[in-house]
Amino acid sequence: MWQVLACGAVVFPGLFFAFKKILPTVFKHWTNADVVLVSERLVSSIHALMATTAGVIIVSSCRGNIIYDRHWITTHFVIWYGVPYMTYDIFAMYLSHYYRYHVKGHEDYKQHSLRTINSFVRREFLLVLHHIALLTILLPITLFFRKDQGDFFIGCLFLTELSTPFVSLGKILIQLSLQDCWLHKANGGMVLVTFFMCRIALFPFMYWMYGRHYGIPLYSVPFHLPLSANLGNLCILAPQVYWFVLLCRKGYRLYRRSRGPQSPPVADGSKED
Repeated sequence: MWQVLACGAVVFPGLFFAFKKILPTVFKHWTNADVVLVSERLVSSIHALMATTAGVIIVSSCRGNIIYDRHWITTHFVIWYGVPYMTYDIFAMYLSHYYRYHVKGHEDYKQHSLRTINSFVRREFLLVLHHIALLTILLPITLFFRKDQGDFFIGCLFLTELSTPFVSLGKILIQLSLQDCWLHKANGGMVLVTFFMCRIALFPFMYWMYGRHYGIPLYSVPFHLPLSANLGNLCILAPQVYWFVLLCRKGYRLYRRSRGPQSPPVADGSKED
């Protein structure tokens, strides 16, 4: 088991620290906060591409019987890469938070302390809660409590990561001061489309597929499922809807700014977004 966990536990931190060493040699004017932010985003994109690829393989292989069809990647990916990545990412997010305020000279951020950790948890509470919930609820269910059923739906959940590379690319383009170029605008459109399709519309699709398998209409599916399954899906979906609303609001403000110089500046268009 430790050898299995070590695979992802080595890959993701290893990539992070490799990027952290390489990027300053290319972008010599970047601060530690800039380097850590981009390193974190690059590793997130790599994991997202891996998860999306695994999801496509699982979903395409388990379409025949969405309840009982199995694929070995489902459990192996969770153990080899899912658990280590979620654990690593909490650490990487903390480092990004710490250096963002350290370079600004905040008194509490001269060195790591319980105060800086507490500040990170308070400021990024929803993201931290999301990661902890995945580690303590979703991943154990995936491994131990689903009675070897539902690989198709686990594959669908892997597909939620499809939007992550576009979100990361947007942050990197801002870091490179390219937020006004056509690529950033096109990428913003892809963020909204992929986020909506793979993190929100995906849930009605899974309910529809379940209903089609059992020959029941979509509106009856929630009453056919255990309450715990509906609550679990709701807990995953709710923050996605919240984040999607924030993305739409930010996209609208960027659109207003692009209409002309008379539009008010975007208040949150800094590198911290």
